[in-house]
Amino acid sequence: MKGKKIGLFFGSFNPVHVGHMIIANYMVEHSDLDEIWMVVSPHNPHKEKKSLAKDRDRLYLVNLAIGDNLKIKASDIEFGLDKPSYTIDTLTYLNEKYPSHEFCLIMGGDNLGTFHKWKNYEAILENHAIYVYQRPGYDLGVLQDHEKIRILEAPLLTISASYIRKQIKENKSIQYLVPDRVWEYIDGSSMYK
Repeated sequence: MKGKKIGLFFGSFNPVHVGHMIIANYMVEHSDLDEIWMVVSPHNPHKEKKSLAKDRDRLYLVNLAIGDNLKIKASDIEFGLDKPSYTIDTLTYLNEKYPSHEFCLIMGGDNLGTFHKWKNYEAILENHAIYVYQRPGYDLGVLQDHEKIRILEAPLLTISASYIRKQIKENKSIQYLVPDRVWEYIDGSSMYK
């Protein structure tokens, strides 16, 4: 079976919002990627855990956001890996589990500027293409001209998950900031209250 070219879009998705979905959809529609896997991170080593909703709840919301789009999938692949999970370890695992697929990373320009600080970044660059969406005000750094880096002009929104969580805590509506099904679910739950 011929493998697919999979773009891995990592995030805490806490919660997933329309900005995430626009990027995922843009990347799968405007590049040579066959699918986007939205990889829900269990716990980023650089973020405090207390503001993070439960892993399975965030995964559920990503599935709600995706709906019936067959080109975008939610992935819990990191839930079973050692924590904190590093991208190189996830890629190694995925390459072993799905040897026919080609895995690429999707990241914002803000991450590319600091990519040289990632664990084993040279090995990642050697074996995986990186699809970068520009973020205004961020320097793409020395790697922007690397042969494995592809820079795309995805439409961006300045929405953040922390802004959405703040709106919820202040009892303000988050309708239109998140996909409808995500809004309905969060609105009827105590998830971020």
